[in-house]
Amino acid sequence: MLNKFKKEIDTSIGLFLDHVAKDYKLHLVDPILYKSIREFSLREGKRIRPILLILGYLGYSALDKKPVRSLYNASTCIEFLHNFMLIHDDIIDCSTLRRGKPTMHRILNKTIPCANPDKLGTDLAIIAGDITYALAIDAFLSINEDPRRKEQALKYFIQTAAFTAMGEFVDTLHGVADVKNIREKDVFLNYSLKTARYTFDCPLVTGAILAGAPKNEIPKLAAFGLCIGQAFQIQDDIIGMFETEKAIGKSILSDLEEQKKTLLIVHAYAHLKGRDLTQFKTIFLKTRKTMADLEAMKILLIKTGSLRYALNAVDSRVAQAKKQLAALKMNPRQKSLVAEALFKFFDQSARIATRYTQA
Repeated sequence: MLNKFKKEIDTSIGLFLDHVAKDYKLHLVDPILYKSIREFSLREGKRIRPILLILGYLGYSALDKKPVRSLYNASTCIEFLHNFMLIHDDIIDCSTLRRGKPTMHRILNKTIPCANPDKLGTDLAIIAGDITYALAIDAFLSINEDPRRKEQALKYFIQTAAFTAMGEFVDTLHGVADVKNIREKDVFLNYSLKTARYTFDCPLVTGAILAGAPKNEIPKLAAFGLCIGQAFQIQDDIIGMFETEKAIGKSILSDLEEQKKTLLIVHAYAHLKGRDLTQFKTIFLKTRKTMADLEAMKILLIKTGSLRYALNAVDSRVAQAKKQLAALKMNPRQKSLVAEALFKFFDQSARIATRYTQA
């Protein structure tokens, strides 16, 4: 069923972009503008966010209700919101790869020959990201539902975009802050705003609101999304440090080069002593990192117990999320599919635990 949803969502993204070509005439402004947005949007992805929106909707609909094309079309709104954020995030992080292919600003720096192609690519990618956000709103409006519920869901959707931008703001400030001034609570604020809200909370809640879910279910769904989202981001940070470049589709050095203040890093800084702390600071503050630096950092993160601490944080939140999901009054079929869609993600942290720590 989840694979069927994904195929239908992929089809809907393509159909919507066909509609964009007709209604917005982006290809007439400049062919590369439309071509770049289309290629970026159709890159292979899990489509977990639109899948969750569909499951949130069906989970609070009549048991015999089937997903229709307008629901699939509307579900793509969360994918376009995701793409908008990725485009801008890659600019801020100076990333060169996204899903194993060039980032939007790297694509657009070849638009025309000029004296400063990197600035051109950045400027054009900011604009392409803004257009992609407008497309997200357009896609949302394609749902055929009660106008009052639609308005309420749209407000939640827009609020999510704002909260995620706040998370990006915090993350950017953390990027230049001294690690000694970052506390664990600061890290979790960023995780909640930047990842949990728009990846898990928003799609489930938006779908549920559109379906007319009971009001007391909404905060429960949001709490579930927050919990699973924090676990997901902690695991993502672990993967960014301990996985291979092929597995993550971007430079394995990127998190370290960007001096990301993750749970791993903040915990390690607080607990390392003496020569280990000196080595940590030396590596972390270097302008250019090497694979040798990454390997040394891994050893420090394992030695100080930071990897195990982060893995435990993932496990405890996943366990809590399972209890929260069980308590929801969602239709059993969709509840089961939510569990199937989300909890398999955490096999990655289990594999890393097996590889780098003692069971």
